[in-house]
Amino acid sequence: MIISEDLLLAYGGEYEKYLPNETIFSEGNLAKFYFQIVNGIVELNNYHEDGKEFTQNILSDGQSIGESLLFNDKPYPMNAVAKIQCTVLKLSQPDFFSLIHQNKDVMMDMFKCMADRLYYKYLMLFNISSTDPQFKIKTVMDYLKATQCNDNSQTFQVPYTRQQIANLTGLRVETVIRTVKKMESENMVKIEGRKILY
Repeated sequence: MIISEDLLLAYGGEYEKYLPNETIFSEGNLAKFYFQIVNGIVELNNYHEDGKEFTQNILSDGQSIGESLLFNDKPYPMNAVAKIQCTVLKLSQPDFFSLIHQNKDVMMDMFKCMADRLYYKYLMLFNISSTDPQFKIKTVMDYLKATQCNDNSQTFQVPYTRQQIANLTGLRVETVIRTVKKMESENMVKIEGRKILY
C-alpha cells in the first residue's frame, strides 16, 4: 500500500466500487484524482485501430493508478479498466497535493513508486523491440518474479493468463502458448493445468 487508507480518508478520500470491465478512466480524460486499489485487479490498456488490445500494465491491491499524470496536467494516454470487482480509494488532485506536501515520507514513497514504474517501462520498451518471443515472455516473468516473490530461487506462479501475457508483450496468444510449451520442454517453466510455474 503506497498511502495508508486512514490517511487517504483523513484527506477526503472516498471508496468507489467498480464492476468487472467497468472503466475507471479513459484515454483522453484529464487526470483529476489519485486512485489507489483497495482490492481487485485493474488493467491499463490501449486499443489499436484494428481493435487489438495492448496492455500497458496490470495492477492490484495496494497499487495506485495513473498518479504521475496528476503532476503534469496531461490527458491519460491509456484506459484503466476493472478486470474483476474492485474497490478503489479516490482522492481529488488538490487534496492529494496537500497530503504529499504535509507528509514527506508519503512523498518519498510516491517517488519510489514512480521510479519502479519507470524502470518497468524501460524494461518493457526494450522487450517490445525484440523479435524473439521467448525473450519477451521471459522478461515479463523475470520482472514479475523479482517484484512479487521474496525468494528468487523458489518456484513462482505467474499471475497472468496467456492472453494477458500476449497483450503485455504484443504477441499473438497462439505464439505465447507455443513459446511457453517450448520453454517447458527446455525446463525453464513448468505447466500445471492452466498455471505457469517459473
